Amino acid sequence: MIDVVVWKWRKPGYRSTFDASAVNVAFSMFSRQLRIPHRFTCITDDASGIDPRVRVIPIASLPSYRYMSVPNPSSPVNPSCYVRLFIFSEEAREVIGERIVSCDLDVVLTDDVTPLFDRDDDFVIWGGQTAQPRSATVYNWYNGSLMMVRAGARKEVWERFDPRTSPAVANANGCRGSDQGWIAYCLGRKERVWGCADGVYSYRNHVLPAGGRLPKGARIVAFHGVHDPWHQDVQARHPWVREHYR
Repeated sequence: MIDVVVWKWRKPGYRSTFDASAVNVAFSMFSRQLRIPHRFTCITDDASGIDPRVRVIPIASLPSYRYMSVPNPSSPVNPSCYVRLFIFSEEAREVIGERIVSCDLDVVLTDDVTPLFDRDDDFVIWGGQTAQPRSATVYNWYNGSLMMVRAGARKEVWERFDPRTSPAVANANGCRGSDQGWIAYCLGRKERVWGCADGVYSYRNHVLPAGGRLPKGARIVAFHGVHDPWHQDVQARHPWVREHYR
C-alpha cells in the first residue's frame, strides 16, 4: 500500500488559496485514477470541511513544523515548503506510512496514474523542469510538486537540513525553490524522475505554449505558478480541466 499525502496550510498574501474543496477534489481524483491500494492523507492546519474519509494529520504535530517560517531563498513571495522534508525521515514511517507519495493540490489527474506509483524505487521525483519560461537560466532539475519516497530511504535530506544555512547554500548552487532546492542540492542529479514520457506535464511550461491542449498520454498536469485548476477562467478555456478536476 502507498500513502498519498497532500498539504494544506494558510499563508496570508500567497498567490493561491487552498481550501477544503481542493483537498476533496484531490481525494476524488486519486480515488478514480489510482488503482492500487492506497490511503489518502491531508496534513493541514485546518481540517474543517475535509471529507471524513480523508485521514488528517495536524501539521503542527510534525517535527518539521519548526521550519514553517523559513523563507524561500529564491524569492520571498514564493512558497516555503520545508515542512515537507519530514517525509524523508525514519519517523515518517510511523506517522504517515512506509511508501509516501507527496503531491501538490494544484494538479489535475487526467488518466490512470497507477503506472507512476506501482514501482519499487526508493525515491522518484518529477524532473526536467530545468528552466523558467522564456529564460535559459537553470532553475532546478527537480520539482517538489510530485515525489514518492520510501520513508528513511533518503534520510540525509532530513538529517542534513539546517534552516540557518541549507536554503542559502542550495540556492547559491543553482537549486532554486524551497524544499525542492534542498532536495536537488543534497541528492544531486542521479535520482530517478518522472517526465513527459511518463505522462507528467506542466501547465505553464508544456500545455500553455502548445495552445492549451491536453498532451497525448498525459496522466498528471501540474499547475505550479499563477494559474490554478479551480480558477473559473482556466476551466472556461479548457474543457479537459472541467472534465477531470472534480
